Amino acid sequence: MYVAVKGGEAAIANAHRLLADRRRGDRSVPALRLDQVVEQLALGVDRVMSEGSLYDRELAALAIVQARGDMIEAIFLIRAYRTTLPRFGYTRPADTSAMLIERRVSATYKDLPGGQLLGPTFDYTHRLLDPELAAGGDVAEPMQRATEAEPMPRVSAILAREGLIEADGNMPGEHVPGDITREPLQFPMARDVRLQALSRGDEGFLLALGYSTQRGYARNHPFVGEVRIGEVELELDVPELPFAVPLGSI
Repeated sequence: MYVAVKGGEAAIANAHRLLADRRRGDRSVPALRLDQVVEQLALGVDRVMSEGSLYDRELAALAIVQARGDMIEAIFLIRAYRTTLPRFGYTRPADTSAMLIERRVSATYKDLPGGQLLGPTFDYTHRLLDPELAAGGDVAEPMQRATEAEPMPRVSAILAREGLIEADGNMPGEHVPGDITREPLQFPMARDVRLQALSRGDEGFLLALGYSTQRGYARNHPFVGEVRIGEVELELDVPELPFAVPLGSI
């Protein structure tokens, strides 16, 4: 709090009005709709949901608009809203080996079981501005081919079976998964808590961490085992039912 600011509540109210004015911008330009943000700024929406730990595309889009595009502020808004929601259960661990793959590449295997899929990626673009986007022209439909669903085993599991990498190992049966959204961090952290912290970490920091790890050090030479993007189904155990209930896909 800026204790030296003069004016008290009136100054704060005027600051809010000024912020709302700057957020709206030129009144002659149509205001952004949330569905436009959801559909056309999807990666920003995904980041806000991931780092805010709340899967709701419309709320993430609202946070981005409210924050004037400041992703960190939007993430704070989603985290604050998340604290108001009740917790009614925990889903089963997601089986990412059974996910519907949209992108899957590996620097470890050329002929990867299940195949390599480039998917929607900036990797092969020329990093040049495209004036046609400003003109708002029609976009061609993506190419599709008929294919049969086949298992996509994780590369880490393949390497572990061949004795080339340490297996993840199993947590003790009595271990209760941590929740960094409700409990303060305590060191040393268990693996589940470390993964939660990474999943909520700032995107830029995690990217720098990944690149610095890839460069290696001493006699270590890390490699990209696998990068995969897709949809995986979430299931919830309901005490009254003898089977898991699917909640949807993320």
